[in-house]
Amino acid sequence: MGYAIAEAAIEAGHDVVLISGPVAIDPPRGAELTSVLTSDDMFDAVHEHLPDCDVLVMCAAVADYKPKQVSTAKIKKRGDNLSLELIPTRDILASLPKEDRNYVVVGFAAETENVEANARKKLQEKNCDIVVANDVSRADFGMESDENELTILFHSGEIKKISRAPKTIVARQLVKIFANVCEKRLTKKIA
Repeated sequence: MGYAIAEAAIEAGHDVVLISGPVAIDPPRGAELTSVLTSDDMFDAVHEHLPDCDVLVMCAAVADYKPKQVSTAKIKKRGDNLSLELIPTRDILASLPKEDRNYVVVGFAAETENVEANARKKLQEKNCDIVVANDVSRADFGMESDENELTILFHSGEIKKISRAPKTIVARQLVKIFANVCEKRLTKKIA
């Protein structure tokens, strides 16, 4: 979905910095690609690019936990069970400034239950301007599919739905929505 949004934004004439972990697809032509391997790399890259950002679209499915210790060598098989201690990853959305932001923050909520309620909670707790929610419990769209269906929640309380469609079409609709919110914010500052 992130790559489709980046491509739609480029088609609409926007400059795009695409911060991406390892994927099996080529980045859209015209995007400035910043490759990352870990959640910490992504955290650093996002904060590095924030000062030049008008709209920050946070749609990567970053893991919530990581191993406490990383082995530099192969862990040999033993006859007994192996337990890994996990620690929380740094929460990129929660780390963003809460006040005096000059950019629109779009968070994504990949949910398996209570999709709208969980997305609303994320909208408030993470101080997003927009949260795009999708139900990832279904195998026929969303993750690992070329189609998606979304619910978009706005800080104002408004809710919009995007019906099931190819991700390229969904992405174009999202870019228009993001640009509209950005334009409204700019108009308020000028007035």
